[in-house]
Amino acid sequence: MLGQKTQSTDDLMAEHIVDLETWPRAGQFRLFRTYEKPHYAVTSRLDVSHLMARKVEGVSPYRACLYAIGTGIQAVPELSTRFRGEQVIRHDAVEMSMTVPQPGGSFGYGYVPYVKDFAAFDAQAKALIDEVASGQVFEPNKGERDDLVYLSCMPWLDYTSINNALPGPEDCIPRVSWGKFVDQGGRWDMAMTLEVHHALVDGSQVGTYFAAVQGALDLV
Repeated sequence: MLGQKTQSTDDLMAEHIVDLETWPRAGQFRLFRTYEKPHYAVTSRLDVSHLMARKVEGVSPYRACLYAIGTGIQAVPELSTRFRGEQVIRHDAVEMSMTVPQPGGSFGYGYVPYVKDFAAFDAQAKALIDEVASGQVFEPNKGERDDLVYLSCMPWLDYTSINNALPGPEDCIPRVSWGKFVDQGGRWDMAMTLEVHHALVDGSQVGTYFAAVQGALDLV
């Protein structure tokens, strides 16, 4: 399935060209590439009771959610797969990109790579986010990179569904949103949404993603 090995746009993480002649999803890929609206979003409620208990111990719920999302992305190769025209590539790893509030009411853009060890991830994520929050400027991605997943946290809102503004059917970068932690009488949960391009990701992979996220939330 995987053919020639190249380098990603930031020269840090490898990417691989997918051979469409042997790729099992080639038929679905070609079908959904013809759709005007090929994206779909799935919202699921996740149990964050363990995370709330860890918050008392000093664990950041926000960074723990970043870690859980990264775990889910890493568990599903399709979520690290992109197309460029008719060429399909798969990244070994992708970074999480999110907005970070800055002084004066503005915001910057953070880029956080996934690390399997939570303590190491947490320390790295905190340092990177603090750097942006202090006013350090990191430009938004303008199409030069596709080894990313876009994240959006809405802690003030317990929503039931959401979708994102997308530039068009050629955009195949997944989006993840998550909302307010809600006390359900001693059990805490939250809404999380994964929005994907159907040419690359099917429902079974979305299910695997949410299961991996929940597993990480239960262990941080």
